[in-house]
Amino acid sequence: MPSLAVGFSGGVDSSLLLAAAAETLGERVVALTADSPLHPNRQVRAAIATGHLLRVRHILVRTRELSQPAFRANTRDRCYICKQIIFKRLMEEAARLGIARLAHGVNTDDLADYRPGLKAARELKVVAPLVEAGMSKADVRLLARERGLPCWNRPAMACLASRIPYDTPITPELLARVEAAENLLEDLGFKGARVRCHGAAARIELAAPEDIARAFAAPCRRELVTGIKAAGFDHVAIDLEGYRQGSLNAAIDR
Repeated sequence: MPSLAVGFSGGVDSSLLLAAAAETLGERVVALTADSPLHPNRQVRAAIATGHLLRVRHILVRTRELSQPAFRANTRDRCYICKQIIFKRLMEEAARLGIARLAHGVNTDDLADYRPGLKAARELKVVAPLVEAGMSKADVRLLARERGLPCWNRPAMACLASRIPYDTPITPELLARVEAAENLLEDLGFKGARVRCHGAAARIELAAPEDIARAFAAPCRRELVTGIKAAGFDHVAIDLEGYRQGSLNAAIDR
């Protein structure tokens, strides 16, 4: 490819992809990061830091997903609608810069989950170099570690809309509530946790069995209850199954 725009979230997948693209194309690569209430502020800041580390041109692109009623309705095709909005906006920015191709950092493990956004990527001809190379998440983490990328072991990332059950309308208030609750969990040392928003109830998915035990113990339990209620929830629950990628997709399976 003569030049390339990389859809860059700051996670390990897109960071490895960006590092390889920058090594190959030099100044002919640009990192484009979607910026909206769907994307946690800490995640955007992490992307800025990694882009600076890799010395690549990096642009934050306002994507305005919430302006679209079809997205706010939060149907089972939400991810497809969302990726259509984001990829089209990133492609517009890439075209403005004279770059014809856009790539994203999906890996082969992602193909096993319910991800309508992958359909949007195929339709828009967004390239997936990690999939073309047959790379799993483990492969990505290994190469990222070998390259010295600080995000090599960062927990999986997803937009905040994935915390809200299908058919529950997505609002800026719900997204802000989830983000504040997850920031609290990270500040308390719970890495890779999720807060699923079920109305006024927060269902917390923790990544490790020892995290569940620690969450139930005082004073951590009191801090969790106080902090998550301060974020806007009335009820705080710990999911005994722990974190599962795409756990809200279980309704689709049923």
